[in-house]
Amino acid sequence: MENAFTKTVDEITKELGTDRIKGLSKEEASSRLAKFGPNSLGEEKKVPLWKRFLQQFCDAMIVILIAAAGLSAFMAVKSGGGFTEWIDVIVILAIVILNAVLGVYQEGKADQALAMLKKMSAPQTKVIRDGETILTDSEKVVVGDIIAIDAGDSISADLRLLTSRSLKAEESSLTGESVPVEKDAEIICPEGCGIGDRKNMLFMGTVVTYGRAKGVVVATGRDTELGKIANKLTNIEDEATPLQKSLSSLGKILAAVCIVVCLVVLLVQIFVQKQTWSDALMTAVSLAVAAIPEGLAAVVTIVLSIGMTTMAENNAIVKRLLAVETLGCVDVICSDKTGTLTQNQMTVKVMYDGHDVINVEGGGYEPNGDIVDQEGNRLELNNVVTTLIRSAVLCNDAPIVKDDNGEYFCIGDPTEGSLTTLGMKAGMERGETMLSFPRETELPFDSDRKLMTTYHSGISPDGWVAFTKGAPDVVFSRCSKYLDVDGEHDMTPEYLQKIKEANHNFAVKAIRVLAFAYKEHPAGCQADFADEKDLVCLGLIGMIDPARKEAKDAIAVCKEAGIRAVMITGDFKDSAVAISDNLEMRDEKHMDAFSGEELDRMSDEELRKVVETASVYARVSPEHKVRIVEALKANDHIASMTGDGVNDAMALKAADIGVAMGITGTDVSKNSADMILMDDNFATIVKAVEQGRIIYSNIRKFVSFLLSCNVGEILVIFILSLIPGGTQGSPFFGIAAPLTAIQLLWLNLVTDSFPALALGREKGEPGIMKLPPRSKNEPIINKTMLTTVAIQAVGIFLSVAGAFLAALASMNKGSTFFYAGALDKVMPIDVARTVAFATLICAELFRAFAARSERISVFKLGLFSNKMMNGSVGLSILLLLAVIYIPGVNGIFDNVMISPLAWCVILPLAIVPFILNEVVKAIKNRLHN
Repeated sequence: MENAFTKTVDEITKELGTDRIKGLSKEEASSRLAKFGPNSLGEEKKVPLWKRFLQQFCDAMIVILIAAAGLSAFMAVKSGGGFTEWIDVIVILAIVILNAVLGVYQEGKADQALAMLKKMSAPQTKVIRDGETILTDSEKVVVGDIIAIDAGDSISADLRLLTSRSLKAEESSLTGESVPVEKDAEIICPEGCGIGDRKNMLFMGTVVTYGRAKGVVVATGRDTELGKIANKLTNIEDEATPLQKSLSSLGKILAAVCIVVCLVVLLVQIFVQKQTWSDALMTAVSLAVAAIPEGLAAVVTIVLSIGMTTMAENNAIVKRLLAVETLGCVDVICSDKTGTLTQNQMTVKVMYDGHDVINVEGGGYEPNGDIVDQEGNRLELNNVVTTLIRSAVLCNDAPIVKDDNGEYFCIGDPTEGSLTTLGMKAGMERGETMLSFPRETELPFDSDRKLMTTYHSGISPDGWVAFTKGAPDVVFSRCSKYLDVDGEHDMTPEYLQKIKEANHNFAVKAIRVLAFAYKEHPAGCQADFADEKDLVCLGLIGMIDPARKEAKDAIAVCKEAGIRAVMITGDFKDSAVAISDNLEMRDEKHMDAFSGEELDRMSDEELRKVVETASVYARVSPEHKVRIVEALKANDHIASMTGDGVNDAMALKAADIGVAMGITGTDVSKNSADMILMDDNFATIVKAVEQGRIIYSNIRKFVSFLLSCNVGEILVIFILSLIPGGTQGSPFFGIAAPLTAIQLLWLNLVTDSFPALALGREKGEPGIMKLPPRSKNEPIINKTMLTTVAIQAVGIFLSVAGAFLAALASMNKGSTFFYAGALDKVMPIDVARTVAFATLICAELFRAFAARSERISVFKLGLFSNKMMNGSVGLSILLLLAVIYIPGVNGIFDNVMISPLAWCVILPLAIVPFILNEVVKAIKNRLHN
């Protein structure tokens, strides 16, 4: 039923065809269950494993590798070769399959949000059918069922209240409002009012904290407000992260360049160099392998995984691998207020005794903190303050208890829990106080009176004392006297004016205020609503849901890092603005605050303008949160959503990165989020953002490193393949591709990958959190990186080409400088290839040290300060020597044993790219300064 909150009880029951006393008949309930289905949230279809595996082969770089493997297989079959001819094929296919397996594993996060939403539904419900109250499975509840409700019940469907008495429901997980909401069946709500303002409704997944009621089911399953969240979750598609987009773009560019260059080389080899088709294809395959950084995907995965581990050590659990990198470019953090920026524990902060404002230290339900005066001095409690606190403890139904871990928590209404904690701070334990002054009778709270009164013996020798608490204006109107240190006095306009001013001053600071009063009665009297007049005013007690201690500092760091914090809450606008100002979230550019009703009147285009100036959104629904996040994303912001309730789930999933609270967060929010804060600390987000920036910076370093190596390899193969071989006796006779496919695979997978991993473990450079967030559209390969890659690639080409041509010319002259063995047992091209292979590896290893920073000289960082880099380079050198000098192994990799003298040429040429990099950094820094 649509807009049930706008209709009367009679209209509802008539439209739903039910009886408010007898409920539905069992036959009618069974018929509706068969027709409309169970009261459940359903299941989401999952992508099969085989399909996810095949999706990994859609990457452009992978397609090029598969094509290269196909060409190699074709040539191996055509030549009738043995195992050695199939090595290239086996290695390339192994790489492709390994990357696919890693990809499936990486993306194998099960989306359990719907399962958790389903789990939240109450398992059983008290239903009235045929005039009898029965207990039935919540899945069998149907529209039109009459539900009996008591305090503590979980709600299994959306209900329109038929009757209610002193009813309150805890809806913070759905609306974000920390205080239980008063409900009233008699209210008729206007059309368009938000979920939090529908006082005549109860919603699936919420809990009744006080009172009793009867309601009629108006929506079940996916038609409930909780069900709408489930629908939104299934309809929101996961967007590619900035890194995914950058790597995808890079893959397409490399693939296009690779195809063009391979075709050019193939044609030149056949028609200019007069090479055979098989030799020309072999050169083209080598070039294709050289163009693709095979180790890149694995290195990115491993570095992000390491980042996940580091964040986990700092209480941030990242569920989605690529979300690690996304954190680094977040420029707006949309945060829920309750439980995220605040503690979600109501806390008494102030009292007013008719003369002075009294401060209460501490936060949460733990009874730590003193009661102090305005100067911060511990206060000796006078009779007025003592009686005020005693009334707060006695006129109260919420005990504070410890759990197994020693943590204090409230059973019942959080506001009353804060009053119990106040008593504990004053030495009035609730249990002992209730034993000393037993409750004899009471007048429960209801929303009409806005009062609660309890009668107690043991306080006055002349009878009972009734303590009353409630809304200040109502209590003031019922008081004819006030209590002062010297006794009771008749109410005066001056006293009334002072206490009203105190109430106003508290309210504008988003402090929730209750007034307290008392009246003496004869022992054994009957509780009567008429007793709630001619009361003696005691004073005011004000409580708030306090801000987290670390949140203010974290927000300050965010501002310094160019990140804007935005509060999105279901609480009231004044309260939200007061909390945001306390946390210093707003500034001159972002002072605006809007309510959900105001957002409803805005078009998407208007909202896109509003999100650039707003820092607070109040009384919002789940749909509003998603609209805000999407408006930010439409303005090219990288938006993060932080929250802990069911109401946050849609926005968590829609945001670029969703962050859930690990302790207070619901299972729904945790399973919808990309990251979970295990300590529920907003400050942990800042650490995670910093780690994200470090990881992205390191990814840039090794992408630059790998690309410069790959582009250098392309230049080596492409340009040298164009040099004519000449006739017998010429220096370059017998020239061919300077590196074979298997050598390039070894280079790209083994030699390059270890230093790249070491670059991924670099510590953050100084001042990384004082830089503005990078643009959402900024490619990973920007102008700075392109310049670096070009310079390094040219340096690598000059070094390798020089070594290769020198070795080939030397061998053609019959010199033993590069090869000390029998010259008639080795081909000159094999020696030249081995020299080129060794030079390229050494050049890339030396270059890895220079790649440790894009701005700072490696000598300032400390040449050997990255221990993992030292170990990686050392291991790579040992592996290089192994594939050159171990008999049998060197043959597999198309190498021969070069002479020790060859290293006198290899090492000086290999250091050229390193020197070039350091010189360029020095020039850039000089120009910048």
